[in-house]
Amino acid sequence: MAEFLSDIEIAQRATMKVINTIAEKMEVPDKYVENYGKYKAKVDYRYLQNELKDKEDAKLILVTAINPTPAGEGKTTTTIGLGDALSRLGQKTIIALREPSLGPVFGVKGGAAGGGYAQVVPMEDINLHFTGDFHAIGAANNLLAAMLDNHIHQGNDLNIDTRRVVWRRVVDMNDRQLRHIVDGLGGKTEGVTREDGFDITVASEVMAVFCLSNDIIELKENLAKIIVAYTRDGQPVTAGQLKAEGAMAALLKDALKPNLVQTLEGTPAFIHGGPFANIAHGCNSVIATRMASKIADYVVTEAGFGADLGAEKFIDIKCRKTGLKPSAVVIVATVKALKYNGGVAKTDLGPENLDALEKGLPNLLKHVENITQVFKLPAVVAINRFPTDTEAELDLIRRKCRELGVNVALSEVWGKGGEGGEELAKEVLRLSEKESIPEFTYDLELPIKEKIKAIATKLYGADDVELLPKASKEIANFEKLGFGNLPICMAKNQYSLTDDPKVLGRPTGFKITIRDITISAGAGFLVALTGDIMKMPGLPKVPAAENIDVDVDGKIKGLF
Repeated sequence: MAEFLSDIEIAQRATMKVINTIAEKMEVPDKYVENYGKYKAKVDYRYLQNELKDKEDAKLILVTAINPTPAGEGKTTTTIGLGDALSRLGQKTIIALREPSLGPVFGVKGGAAGGGYAQVVPMEDINLHFTGDFHAIGAANNLLAAMLDNHIHQGNDLNIDTRRVVWRRVVDMNDRQLRHIVDGLGGKTEGVTREDGFDITVASEVMAVFCLSNDIIELKENLAKIIVAYTRDGQPVTAGQLKAEGAMAALLKDALKPNLVQTLEGTPAFIHGGPFANIAHGCNSVIATRMASKIADYVVTEAGFGADLGAEKFIDIKCRKTGLKPSAVVIVATVKALKYNGGVAKTDLGPENLDALEKGLPNLLKHVENITQVFKLPAVVAINRFPTDTEAELDLIRRKCRELGVNVALSEVWGKGGEGGEELAKEVLRLSEKESIPEFTYDLELPIKEKIKAIATKLYGADDVELLPKASKEIANFEKLGFGNLPICMAKNQYSLTDDPKVLGRPTGFKITIRDITISAGAGFLVALTGDIMKMPGLPKVPAAENIDVDVDGKIKGLF
């Protein structure tokens, strides 16, 4: 019997190439490469500005998925394996991914460096501190918070209403204890007492601004637009009014350079930025995607969670802002996940069950329709294959997808690396032959409520949206302040097309309830909050952190 190795064991047994070799493979001049040890580097964003801006763009391949389930789908694994497969087929390929957050690493989800033989390495570094980008983003966020509270303490010349401070501090950890706090206690010299709280770093608007800025100048301009509070007469107060954007950008100047690593098979990978897709826009940095697109012939990137969240925001926010155009979209699913959507318990997903599969398939088909009929992009369904999958189950998926004009490709990259993704890669190459221009879900000129309704009805399948009083009040306020033409970032659970994570499959006859609207003026979008989505997750009863350890030689185990 073959030896079973965990993801981290596979990664630790890999023979990595020195990162300068990977940079040379990409033809990046040495003067733009900044080493972080032997196997990680940053590539200066001035390389994009100085030498790449007039080069032709690569074919951009977007990888998305069905709604995630406890059975797992393997979206990042498929993204990495597809990149390796395209490389095997002779295409100059770069992968562009988000950086993992420490919160999920130590919580439920684990890391985000792929799995099996489709991983980016060094896996432990990528999943932990990496090159310090998230620490820099957290420091910039918290500097702004400190300057805001100091301004209030030192006389409050801007007439800030301390009951309407909306800027929160962040930490890159799942820590529910910090969601709601009271600070500034201790008397007159210790600050102004007020209610406050922490978000997780990936939910910070600084993260969104960081990922959507094209260069250091635009970064500063966007940081200055961040709204941190309101005055007593209801006017917004910005980071620019606090004169914070220069110092914040100084903290972020090195972080803004994309991180270069490699796959187990030596395919280059940019891993840069990491906003969550259920509470933020869920895409890696614009700078990394653009740089990859000017260097490679094919760029494989992913958007967070299912197509209802990550792919929607990738197109309606990132593509709209940048002009990026996916040439093809890969929708990842597993037979087990579809049977779970069909009502089968997680413990019973192995045996063949065509009835449950047929009940669960509509979830996949809805995501296919979203890509091909709403966004008008060519798509392929990638079935991340398990040994328990039967031919009858796979044939059922193929037949149902074919009715929508979409092919199915089996992906075995977890066990075989790039070789196991060649079928998928060949279909991606076929789909990419023609130029594709995505259509957006809504026009920016529509009223805020109508934009939210367009997302809910077209992409989720809802009948309507319901605005709670606070959301209605905020919409009226933002439209009055001149922010009505911004795109919408939906903050919704990832597990369901509805705002109830327990409702699986493809439900009908429901409404999406919007409980609040907030603004990310620096990032350039409004955030519509649904359900109990919050910006600071908590740890589970048994967090992954309990199984992570390090030995006397500094070798980490238990990371996944």
